[in-house]
Amino acid sequence: MAIRCAATVAAVAGVLCLGAIRLPVLAPAILLWILSGSLITLGLYQTRRPMAWMDASVGARIGVVVGLCLAVGLAIPMAVAGVVARFALHSMGGFDAQLAVIFEQVIQRSTTPFPPEALQLVHSQEFRAGYILFCFAVVAVFLLVLSTAGGAFAGLLRMRRKATV
Repeated sequence: MAIRCAATVAAVAGVLCLGAIRLPVLAPAILLWILSGSLITLGLYQTRRPMAWMDASVGARIGVVVGLCLAVGLAIPMAVAGVVARFALHSMGGFDAQLAVIFEQVIQRSTTPFPPEALQLVHSQEFRAGYILFCFAVVAVFLLVLSTAGGAFAGLLRMRRKATV
């Protein structure tokens, strides 16, 4: 049940992500949805399983599932949008120019000179693809840590306590 709830939250995040590509006004909504993904998932989970035990460790485990689902749920629409923009719409020229400027700034700021083979590698399409994949991996790890912490916090808030007399 927790996986279904996390997949639902990730699917909504993916749809919002695709919408934010065309409508930048949706960017705050996707950020808020991602940050509160663990809370939303635990709310859905407890609505469907009201008698399930909930504490910080259960919330953290569900948060890990949410983080993984969010990473996959954001990677798939962004990859599809990137492929469509690159090969169907041919609209990635600005993005390539930004990457070229970033790489040139790094090369110019370097204290040691780059060998010609390294310069050739930096300007290759494979290096750009690897750079983008590395950046997404860093974001995925950040999402995983953030959702785990959010899940633990939400589990702590939703924990049932015995009434004291």
